[in-house]
Amino acid sequence: MSVPLPPRTVDLPPVHTALICVALPGLAISTDQGQLTGRGLEGFYRAGRRLLSRCQVRVAGREPLAVQARMLTADRARFVGTLRSSADGGPDPDVVVERTRHADGTERITLRSAASRTLRLPVEVALGTDLAELSSVAAGRAGPELPASVHDSGLRWSCATGHSAVTADPPPVDALASAGLLRWEFELPPGGTRSVELRVRPDGAGANRTVGSGGAASPIAQARAAGDDPRAQALLHTCVEDLRALLLRDPGHPSDTHLAAGAPWRCGLAPAEALVAARMTLPLGTRLALGTLRTLARTQLVGPRSGLIPGPRRDAGPHLPPGCTATEATLLFPVLLAEARRWGLAAGEAEELLPAAERCLDWLRTAVGDGIYLPDSFSQGPLRSETQAHAHRAALVGADLLDAHGRPGGAGLRQWAQALRTAFREDFWVEDRGGGRPAAARAPDGRLVPHLAAGAAHLLDTGLLGSGATAPGLLDKVQTEQLARLLGGPVMDSGWGLRSLGVKEAAYNPFGHRAGAVRVQESAVAVAGLAAAGYEKEASSLLQGVLAAAEAFDHRLPEMYAGEQRAQGSAPLPHPAACRPAATAAAAGVLLLTSLVGIRPDAPAGTVTLRPVRSAPLGEIGLTGLRIAGAPFSVRVSRLGLAMVEEAAEGLQLGV
Repeated sequence: MSVPLPPRTVDLPPVHTALICVALPGLAISTDQGQLTGRGLEGFYRAGRRLLSRCQVRVAGREPLAVQARMLTADRARFVGTLRSSADGGPDPDVVVERTRHADGTERITLRSAASRTLRLPVEVALGTDLAELSSVAAGRAGPELPASVHDSGLRWSCATGHSAVTADPPPVDALASAGLLRWEFELPPGGTRSVELRVRPDGAGANRTVGSGGAASPIAQARAAGDDPRAQALLHTCVEDLRALLLRDPGHPSDTHLAAGAPWRCGLAPAEALVAARMTLPLGTRLALGTLRTLARTQLVGPRSGLIPGPRRDAGPHLPPGCTATEATLLFPVLLAEARRWGLAAGEAEELLPAAERCLDWLRTAVGDGIYLPDSFSQGPLRSETQAHAHRAALVGADLLDAHGRPGGAGLRQWAQALRTAFREDFWVEDRGGGRPAAARAPDGRLVPHLAAGAAHLLDTGLLGSGATAPGLLDKVQTEQLARLLGGPVMDSGWGLRSLGVKEAAYNPFGHRAGAVRVQESAVAVAGLAAAGYEKEASSLLQGVLAAAEAFDHRLPEMYAGEQRAQGSAPLPHPAACRPAATAAAAGVLLLTSLVGIRPDAPAGTVTLRPVRSAPLGEIGLTGLRIAGAPFSVRVSRLGLAMVEEAAEGLQLGV
């Protein structure tokens, strides 16, 4: 479940230096020292509860000296420490202690000896837990450690709300409940190794079965990138890993999967983010979209707000009141269904979800009423530019969906979208000496909120129609060109990606999550929109910036990082509270790379159109293992910007 965040007066513990292993519902959070000390967020978690907070290893009465800590995969980290077996043996360590920690609650401790003689080493592991909820740990209210009892080949802890147990293989020679201590006596010959495996479980529970560990059964295809720039494959591989690690099942319908928003703070369903991420990952298959849509269709409201998909409020930065993610989710639902159909969602599955999409579109019509603009769902506050972009896309792509299924209502939606375009171009444009800009919002009295923010990138995300065409946008050609110039200029382009607020705005803060930090999702939306509109220079600059940032983060992109200007020899500054991994950031990596190819499928018509970035900013690039019409799809773009399909479903034709 999502972690209920503590009040704003309580600081979230920093996580930017933590090693977070994720395979939901399991988490393991560690520092680079490897020892779990019980301080801060450290520990093994399952479904939001800390099953083990302390796991400290001592060999011959001493803690190993930590020399390396690194993530191996999204769900696994490796910690290496060293010891000298005798104080008079010189400075060289001769015992290596390696710990491999898994998000599923397993830790393997291996001792390797390089000593010239046989060593007899007592090994102790001190264990403890508070069985606290992650939200309580984050707020500093975890409580004391619980008393342990000896259980099976390990220890057990209990409280009113849960139980936890640690078992060891091989069993310890001694277990001391009062100290939470397990003890072994190992004999290591020269070059020898000995290992202990600890398994942390809720008492009585089996192994932590994760959705993402299904390999070929995963709803997310294992795509690959190859070509001139090795960063492309490193990023794509890590993004797929992170996406699989964040997969969750709908408890009542376990065949339906969706993405959690991110670790460690948001390990549950956030409707808008889940829809955004599923849409960005359509090139990896439609099964994630199907599970997400089915899950959210079951949450749709009935009654006065019939059709609305519930969602929390979200901070909108220093210039606007909090926004409603329910509005965004409701408008994204029909878009994801329509575009999933273009990518190859089966006709029967699309038909099954069509009534829910129609209810979303009916809600849109009702919310707009006799007006032109879509208001905020929960206030009489300003009309948001970003909301109008979502509504316009939903109307046009939704009308396309209705027409394809012979349902009424498409003509009315197109008529309203046309009226919205005409009014928006006049009412939401701020004239200035630099050529103008789209307003972030329009106040009830008609005043414009003129600040330049990354939300403007959504004006370029117009949606996919049939035959490889994109829907028209809210801006005219001249306005679109001006927006492209602004997004690609130094005010918004930090060199690491798109700032969430322009650097010249009075409230700019490079760490402000909607006041200047780089949010990877918005950077990817801007790159895709700019590339589709033909503004390749601006798209390429933002793309290169995010790729450089990804390299600095070992290709595991956080949801956001500081918008400080990139300089020679610098590195992006991490945001201490950012989720990493995050669903929208990992999905954005997929969108960034597939945008270079410009894949526009129309599976019902049996065609796919390619609109590659002609400047080929990464040189030659090939993408394999994508999915269109339920079959593998591979494509290559040359250094000259020419695209060629190398593998596709039988009968799929190249569109014009």
